[in-house]
Amino acid sequence: MEGIDIKTVSWQEDRSALEAVRVVVFVQEQNVPVDLEMDDRDALCVHVLAQENDRPVGAGRIDLLQQGKVGRVAVLKAWRGRGIGRAMMSVLEATARKAGLAQVWLNAQISARSFYESLGYATSGDSFLEADILHCRMQKTLQPPPASRLAGE
Repeated sequence: MEGIDIKTVSWQEDRSALEAVRVVVFVQEQNVPVDLEMDDRDALCVHVLAQENDRPVGAGRIDLLQQGKVGRVAVLKAWRGRGIGRAMMSVLEATARKAGLAQVWLNAQISARSFYESLGYATSGDSFLEADILHCRMQKTLQPPPASRLAGE
């Protein structure tokens, strides 16, 4: 992941960079209608953006108002398999912890289920169609951050 910068951003300030990734991955590769991909929740979410030399290569979001719903996690094809998705998920989970949430959840595409399982997510419920793609609901209990040690211990 050398040379990849991952940071939390807002929809209002970094919309074009976030859309650049999501349009390629979801709209072009997976044929999700653009009006479903960009929704009214975007402005309410905390977003994560992965960049290489200021070029957007990954995106994701967490909706803290929907009890930590993670979504729109995407990495451009040429950058997949480098740990970018894993690193973005770590940032999103840390955001949930800071907000006081004990767990996060998401609707994973079935093709991505093993990725989320490798991060500690468990499937709950039956599979369902979302944007004509088979999904399953997954959730993860977050570990609390390590307690800081007191001086002199």
